Amino acid sequence: MASFLQLLVSGLATGAIYALVAVGFSLLWQTSQTINFAQGEFVMVPAFFVLVAMHALGLPFWASAIVGIAAAALVLGLLFKRIIVDQMLRHGVLPLVVSTIALSLFMREAVKDFYSSQAQPFPSLVADRDISLFGVVFSAQSLALLVVAVAIVAALHVFLQHTRFGRMMQATAQNPTVARILGIDVERMILTTFLVNAVLCAIASILISPIYLAKFTNGETLGLAAFVAAIIGGFNQARGAMAGGILLGVLDNLCAAYMSAQYRSAVPLILLVLFILFRPQGLMGRVEERTV
Repeated sequence: MASFLQLLVSGLATGAIYALVAVGFSLLWQTSQTINFAQGEFVMVPAFFVLVAMHALGLPFWASAIVGIAAAALVLGLLFKRIIVDQMLRHGVLPLVVSTIALSLFMREAVKDFYSSQAQPFPSLVADRDISLFGVVFSAQSLALLVVAVAIVAALHVFLQHTRFGRMMQATAQNPTVARILGIDVERMILTTFLVNAVLCAIASILISPIYLAKFTNGETLGLAAFVAAIIGGFNQARGAMAGGILLGVLDNLCAAYMSAQYRSAVPLILLVLFILFRPQGLMGRVEERTV
């Protein structure tokens, strides 16, 4: 039982990270029909922004984290939208998809060539020690990651559901034309979505890099997991993406422990196939009908 609880907490922590990144996937799709296949690299790169701020500028970790989040918002939010999305989306979704795949390859190789091809240690939010709760020993790092990630997910849910700005973002996502008629600045809402996605990716990067280390290959695993989480939760619902991320993280950990770690990478793909076959709209997604 103790082992199961440890795995559950670890899975929830990992799932919360997947949820942060999956929500970004969902928001970008809803507001601008953007499928960002560089999302995994968007999680990988901010860790290196933080390391550059620490080593090149000599800043402490928390100041470097703020610099990393700000740099992510500028490069992965504003510049990504202005330089790539705005230019390619006018030609259709497919050219944009190809562009984001090319961007992911470019970012991966750029980090490897200009920083390091070796995994880099990354500062943890808390000291790496064990904490005993009700007779069960947990990693302090996993608990801290879980608390912070769940707090961010909860804050994002409150922002989207219970604030005027969040409701305007959702209105833009559901129907941009009607949103314009109601006087909502749609372009501003879309830009805000890109900035929110970049910040979420940067936070996920800072949370998960102490465990996975900062390395240029991190985006491959995280991008796939977040994409699958968004689909199984419901690509057109942010709360579905949250649920999908947490579910995937828990199942991933439990399958690795009780079945085989060798097949761990197959879990997201199996879930993806099952949901596409039997529930393509996802756990909480809504069925969309289009006239052809």
